Parts: sequence; structure tokens; C-alpha cells
Amino acid sequence: MRFRQKCVLSHKICYRNYRMKQNIGAIINLPKILDPRGNLTVVEQFRHVPFEVKRVYWVYDVPSGEWRGGHSHKQCQEFIVAVSGSFDVTLDNGDGTKHTYHLNHPYQGLFIDTNIWRTLDDFSSGAVCLVLASELFEEEDYIREYEEFRRFAK
Repeated sequence: MRFRQKCVLSHKICYRNYRMKQNIGAIINLPKILDPRGNLTVVEQFRHVPFEVKRVYWVYDVPSGEWRGGHSHKQCQEFIVAVSGSFDVTLDNGDGTKHTYHLNHPYQGLFIDTNIWRTLDDFSSGAVCLVLASELFEEEDYIREYEEFRRFAK
């Protein structure tokens, strides 16, 4: 898996938290601070994710049977956390390699590098999907047609 030079040279801690799976995506375990008053998890740019966080958004109230995603990014890396409930994230690198991750712990996230097709589905009732992104929104960064993605990914 490729990591941005900045992370590799200056922030080697990024590697320690990764569990790789078929070079598509990486589950990152985040700090979990247990407290009888309520647990706390934190994520910091370059310490827990290998990029500068420029955008944060969340997806919620997904109706039963619906899906989200269905695109790839040319430049944007993402880190996805199920802060509440659960959902599946299927990643595809365009050469036939696919892997599905079931996210259901608020102290774990899924790192998705550039040029990876992603689809999110099977949302539980009340699920909240938090996304940290390395880039601001730019429509030009998205590839929304799967066949175009496959051509681009080669």
C-alpha cells in the first residue's frame, strides 16, 4: 500500500496501527480510553491517519437496503469510522481484487487510499459513518462510473 511521503518520513507511527488486508484498505486501531463516565477515542492527523485532515463529514439515517459511495478518488484519501452502529465497506482496486470490511467499533477505522472503488451498505438502524478526508471537496477528484474507474486504475 502506498503512503504519502510526508507520513513515511516524518510520522512513522502511522505504520504501527495498520492491519493490512490484500493491499486494499487498512484497519487502524485507535486509542480507546475507558472511563466509567463514558469511553473516549481520539484520532489525530499524521499520528493515527497518514494524511492531513482537510474535510470531515458523516453519513446517517441511511434507509434500510440503501447504499452509499459507489465511487473512487484520484487524489483524496479517506479514513472511515462507524461511530455508531455498523455497516459494510467493500473496496475494489479495479483488477478483480475486492475485500469487504464490517465496521462496527468506534475505536477502529478503515484507511482507504486513492484509486480504490468503495461501496458502503448493510447499514444498521441508527448507524453513523464518520469520514476524515485528505482533500477538500472537488468534483473533478471523483470517478463515479465503474468502467471509467477500471480504465483509470490500470
